[in-house]
Amino acid sequence: MAANTNFDSKAYLEGVDKYWRAANYLSVGQLFLRDNPLLKRDLTSDDVKIKPIGHWGTIVSQNFIYAHLNRVIKKYNLNMFYIEGSGHGGQVMVSNSYLDGSYSEIYPNISQDEEGLKRLFKQFSFPGGVASHAAPETPGSIHEGGELGYSLSHGTGAILDNPDVIAAVEIGDGESETGPLAASWFSDKFINPIKDGAVLPIINMNGFKISNPTILSRMSDKELTEYFTGMGWEPHFVEIDENDTDIMRVSEDMAKTMDEAIEKIKAIQKNARENNDETLPNWPMIVFRSPKGWTGPKHDLDGNPIEGSFRAHQVPIPVAAGDMEHADLLINWLKSYKPEELFNEDGSVKEDVRDMAPKGDQRMAMNPITNGGIKPEPLKMPDYKKFAVDVKEHGKTIAQDMLVWSDYLAEMMKLNPNNFRGFGPDETKSNRLYAALDYGKRQWMEDIHEPNDENMAHEGRIIDSQLSEHQAEGWLEGYVLTGRHGFFATYESFGRVVDSMLTQHMKWLRKAGEQSWRHDYPSLNFVDTSTVFQQDHNGYTHQDPGMLTHLAEKKPELIREYLPADANTLLAVGNVAFQSRSKINLIVTSKHPRPQWFTIDEATNLVNNGLGYIDWASTDQGQEPDIVFAAAGTEPTWESLAAISLLHDEFPEMKIRFINVVDILKLRSPKLDPRAISDEEFDRLFTTDKPVIFAWHGFEDMIKGLFFDRHNHNLHVHGYRENGDITTPFDMRVLNQLDRFDLAKEAVNDIPEYAVKGAYFVQRMDDMVAKHTAYIREVGTDLPEVNNWEWKPLK
Repeated sequence: MAANTNFDSKAYLEGVDKYWRAANYLSVGQLFLRDNPLLKRDLTSDDVKIKPIGHWGTIVSQNFIYAHLNRVIKKYNLNMFYIEGSGHGGQVMVSNSYLDGSYSEIYPNISQDEEGLKRLFKQFSFPGGVASHAAPETPGSIHEGGELGYSLSHGTGAILDNPDVIAAVEIGDGESETGPLAASWFSDKFINPIKDGAVLPIINMNGFKISNPTILSRMSDKELTEYFTGMGWEPHFVEIDENDTDIMRVSEDMAKTMDEAIEKIKAIQKNARENNDETLPNWPMIVFRSPKGWTGPKHDLDGNPIEGSFRAHQVPIPVAAGDMEHADLLINWLKSYKPEELFNEDGSVKEDVRDMAPKGDQRMAMNPITNGGIKPEPLKMPDYKKFAVDVKEHGKTIAQDMLVWSDYLAEMMKLNPNNFRGFGPDETKSNRLYAALDYGKRQWMEDIHEPNDENMAHEGRIIDSQLSEHQAEGWLEGYVLTGRHGFFATYESFGRVVDSMLTQHMKWLRKAGEQSWRHDYPSLNFVDTSTVFQQDHNGYTHQDPGMLTHLAEKKPELIREYLPADANTLLAVGNVAFQSRSKINLIVTSKHPRPQWFTIDEATNLVNNGLGYIDWASTDQGQEPDIVFAAAGTEPTWESLAAISLLHDEFPEMKIRFINVVDILKLRSPKLDPRAISDEEFDRLFTTDKPVIFAWHGFEDMIKGLFFDRHNHNLHVHGYRENGDITTPFDMRVLNQLDRFDLAKEAVNDIPEYAVKGAYFVQRMDDMVAKHTAYIREVGTDLPEVNNWEWKPLK
């Protein structure tokens, strides 16, 4: 398009209208047809899908929005991409990427001719084809939308540290009713107009969800203005109803409104960047009212309205290969878009239609930000060993793992000032990441009131000032999906609030990995701390380690679960996790003062191998053990070592083997996970028949499942048994029989030779538990024998 093009002229808007009609035609064709894409002959049952699957209700309004976004990209030379928030309507991004040529570039078999159109139509929601959402197979997509609520969070995460990018975020009015989306309107409080890009939220207000009206659509423009203005946004309205046939009037309104929004964004950024003005602006947004199912069938066979009603939500007319009685409804619908004006005789898109789309990487489907990032850079990694705790004697030094790790994270921020961030729901300080907060600061664009607004800055590297797991996790997903790096840290039990988000992210990674044209992504690092066995003060509501089980059920190539037992092991885990690609790394770690067990070299070997035999805590060197202790997690390691100490003092002849596990999924069967240790290695460590006492941080069935396909089933798991309370730290372990006394008692009971000679010891362990229970109820703290216990080298 020539540089002097008048993007505001009636002629240009007529071109936008043709482009929009072409996108609508392609969208209907994808829903229903498998052949005869241009209706060059009479429509037969062989031309129609046996079972049309998909959704129609949001399609046309999205195509309208997309067409006008193309216009402003060209007019203002924008770096912009599209996020489809509406729950369904995968045709939109497929149709538009086909029109701009990018779909055929990526998938040459979907060619720009009649045969290509046929394949395009047939593959949609068809076995062996493409999904009905904006899936990873779709060019330009970073957000699938199967689970609603995250579009604005993802868009915000994507534009952080991307100052030239605008995320055009289409938000369904149904999606607007979800908790995560409602919370995400606070995103404007965290966007720095100097260093970050901008989001342009566009509410696609079509009035209905699946079978109910939407709440926002029943609110007046005045009420919506008051609401969004109060949230810090500047709303602009565009409206069409089912009785409005003047499309050009609506197109002019949309063009004018989008121009105002883009110019407002540019003015905010120009002022901020030229004057170093970090004042919190009121960012523009658009509310677009249109009828659901716009331009589609008006009424169903019973005379009920389709357009403008919930009946337009899915497949609006009863036409299928086995039901062609009303095929004329489909034919008339398709012909209403005047395909002869849009496509050449050979099926290719007419040049004047294609010219309405941007070119090259300015096409929203081809923006590099949607495929691994604009200029993705690997992290500059600090030397993690520089931050190591000096462990001269095992268990003698006391340190706080997250406190140590915080120094490492602060160094990571120094080395990577523009592509590494931390996210969380106002728990960064509670989780002891002090150094990271002191250096990186919290990004917060509201006024800062010192001294109570601590560690806050308009330009920060941590965003945790909104108490929403959904927001923080959504920001991180948007950040890593666009090529940057970071972590999310939260209380372990409330990580479960967003476990379905991690499921969706895993599904995204899996499908993206199957596309040869997709680049990979930095891993998503999910840090669970303030864990089940540290939440004695907050009580039962704060005690749940179930994220371990939840993620272990997912695809093994995409999931890693690390349970470092001390600070040095956590440092070594961080060094591996932050360099990994296209993974979800779950790191379960401690924030409280703990004995430090491993030197940095020992910790590095443990992490690199995933698990290991701990010679200094074992007495079976060169012999078959009588008992195998295994531990995964901070408290399980601590209690196992204490139990081993008790047993060794009482039964010095007992041959004990201790194994510490950091990468728990390495225990999976090699039949399920190629990373898993072999059966030979497993047998070498755990034997084939000796009793194994596995002290475990999570729910016990997970460990039982890991052992199921192995040879040794003489397994006794002590993990979280859904027993909790507000109590003492050690009592949380006692309640779940993860304490040293119960573990030591279990060992004696499990070795047949000790059934008689160990009876008195078992009784003594029971007496210690009883003493503990009485003591904490009287004194309110744990036994001196517990609090003052230290590891002594085994003789």
